[in-house]
Amino acid sequence: MFDSVWLLFAFPALGALLILFVGQRLSQKVVGWLAAAAVAGSFLVALTLWLGLLGLPAAERSVTVTWWDWMRIGSFHVPAAVLIDPLSVIMAMVVTGVGALIHIYSIGYMDHEPRYQRFFFYLNFFILAMLTLVMSNNFVGMFVGWEGVGLASFLLIGFWFDKKDDLYGWYADCGKKAFIVNRVGDFGMILAMILLWSTVGTLIFSELGEAVHSLAPATASAICLLLLLGATGKSAQIPLYVWLPDAMAGPTPVSALIHAATMVTAGIYMIIRTNLLWHVGAAAGDVAAWIGVLTALLAATIALVQTDLKKILAYSTVSQLGFMLAAAGMAVYGAALFHLVTHAFFKALLFLAAGSVMHATHGVLDLKRLGGLKDKMPATYRTFVVGAAALAGVPLLSGFFSKDAILVAALDKNIGLYLVGAVTALLTAVYSFRAVFVTFHGKPRDKHLYEHVHESPRVMTAPLWILAFFSLAAGLINLPFILTLDSWLKPVIGEHEHPALVVELLGILLSVVIAVLGILIARARYLTKEGWVERLVQPLAVLQPLVEHRWYVDELYSLLVVSPIQGISGWFARFFDPKVIDGAVNSVGGVISDAGEAVRKLQNGAIPTYAFSLLLGVVVVLFYFLFVG
Repeated sequence: MFDSVWLLFAFPALGALLILFVGQRLSQKVVGWLAAAAVAGSFLVALTLWLGLLGLPAAERSVTVTWWDWMRIGSFHVPAAVLIDPLSVIMAMVVTGVGALIHIYSIGYMDHEPRYQRFFFYLNFFILAMLTLVMSNNFVGMFVGWEGVGLASFLLIGFWFDKKDDLYGWYADCGKKAFIVNRVGDFGMILAMILLWSTVGTLIFSELGEAVHSLAPATASAICLLLLLGATGKSAQIPLYVWLPDAMAGPTPVSALIHAATMVTAGIYMIIRTNLLWHVGAAAGDVAAWIGVLTALLAATIALVQTDLKKILAYSTVSQLGFMLAAAGMAVYGAALFHLVTHAFFKALLFLAAGSVMHATHGVLDLKRLGGLKDKMPATYRTFVVGAAALAGVPLLSGFFSKDAILVAALDKNIGLYLVGAVTALLTAVYSFRAVFVTFHGKPRDKHLYEHVHESPRVMTAPLWILAFFSLAAGLINLPFILTLDSWLKPVIGEHEHPALVVELLGILLSVVIAVLGILIARARYLTKEGWVERLVQPLAVLQPLVEHRWYVDELYSLLVVSPIQGISGWFARFFDPKVIDGAVNSVGGVISDAGEAVRKLQNGAIPTYAFSLLLGVVVVLFYFLFVG
């Protein structure tokens, strides 16, 4: 059973190759269904791997399949191998399961796109790279997938590279921004691998066990902080989160696949995978936890005032990734993975529902022009409400269980982390239902636009209903009487302590109050326009300009990073390159040219000159032999 794991990679690879070489000869529908079938095939393989692990005793649920020796230089050894264990299999099922639904949705969403084949080639390539990332049994293989998804995201974010608008500027620049910012994090990953190899002597995950425990805590913390730099880039945390909101320039299925369900969770996956290092370097875990909750709070405040529906969801993604990073930093890896899985369902649902609105309104997502769409788009509305409720943490929905697990852990471990997380959870409920009320309720703000709105085709709404079901039911996978992720992940993360029952009950009660209060505030402010809520938020009005300008983080980057680099580059272009580089080359060329000119004058074609040169040569030779030799 496990020997067939190669099919997990073969399906998307074959799909991408077929689209690349024969896609132009096929109809758009055939290309789309071919790409979707390839990812669905990988999902079935991942499902069989999961069933295979279920049939093994818990202690044996870690299988390595080695194909060949990839690198062997002295004592440095890296195989081409995959690690099949509870963590990698869950990630593979999420990537391929949600990915298949998004592929199906894209068949309808991209039906008028002239670069249709290219889009599905990129999607299949992304799935292949993401599977390489999560299934590799060593850092080098994971890094190949890490860079592969970075390349795929660059291609997909800038897919409409020839498009420009007031919200994003040139879409190609958004792709470049994502690529460059992620390279900063990747530099940290490379340094972490170098430091790990030089101290431990291996980059294979299964060999880290005993070797890691011999590390000094300071060394382990240094490695973890470098890994954290990589995670802040890929998982969009402070200070490298700025690329993800602009990544919404890509087609909406890209936002759902890469920037909600899969790629942005790679940093969280990497921390869970390297949990042995983080146990030794506990100080780095504290840093990660605080970066996570502060990122969550910062992004939630920005999401409150965004007027573009996808931008709200983008900053919401940054915020929820902050919760996951906080959980990983607190070493509650089961809760981190639980929220990763549930978030994949409800955030993909929200993005695809936003894409359905965009499809129906011919590209309009400005809240100032929307309103009253619930009767025109009943399927989109109902599924969007399910996703928003899960995001807000409404009791019994998946987001309630997973977010509550993180908040309870914070309440048990660090009250400061809990307070920041609780405030963020309140803001999350407010902006989630602000999106619902402003988009779908009330009166139409643009009547001409409203008259032309229609429900999306079934090929787009069917994935919405499937994702809505999992957004409702996914919380059940971590209930004690069904399946607890901590016990399932035991071969990967070991034993894990749980908070006392009284702490859990208190955390649940507070989470319910926070979710209900947030929804009531959103309803009072954005739907019924009640005066008490205006008086409640009045003291915060001083922060309005800061939040609307996203706390001036992009401006700060422009001032401290972009402008200096452009200034230095301009100086090199104006002075150093023409004066020094070109000057040195031109000077060498000038010397050779002048020397050639001088020698050329000796070859003047006059017989007396040649006779004189022969005589002079004879005299020099005689002088040498008579007086020197």
